[in-house]
Amino acid sequence: MSRQIRTDAGLASVLRVTVGRLARRLRAQRPDASVSLGQGAALFTLARHGEMTPGELAEREKVQPPSMTRIVATLEERGLVRRIKHPEDQRRQLVSITEEGRNLVRADQRRREAWLAQRLKELTPEEKDTLRRAAEILDRLAES
Repeated sequence: MSRQIRTDAGLASVLRVTVGRLARRLRAQRPDASVSLGQGAALFTLARHGEMTPGELAEREKVQPPSMTRIVATLEERGLVRRIKHPEDQRRQLVSITEEGRNLVRADQRRREAWLAQRLKELTPEEKDTLRRAAEILDRLAES
């Protein structure tokens, strides 16, 4: 074990750099670079969790509501999401992903997962087991 990752601060530093590098490599696999990272994140959230208000989407994505309003407007212009009246409160709107948006998300997922699956083939069974356990822990960290 590297001396740097024996402390929590050292581990935090190594994780920050490593996860950031992996995220950049995965972002480079995006099939449609004209969709910004924030727009892509909003699409993924809508595909995974279903329709929600712009405020709920902003909260889930950890951005300010005005930023999400701009993201939704751009996605709507491109036909990737649509706004509909809230069934219980006509003054509010819900944002839902369109079939075109869903297709973009699926293509993005397929491409990134294919790239990552190819990298995983280079690992030993033991390394893959370690990553399975680490993935659960990283997911918990990301949710906290």
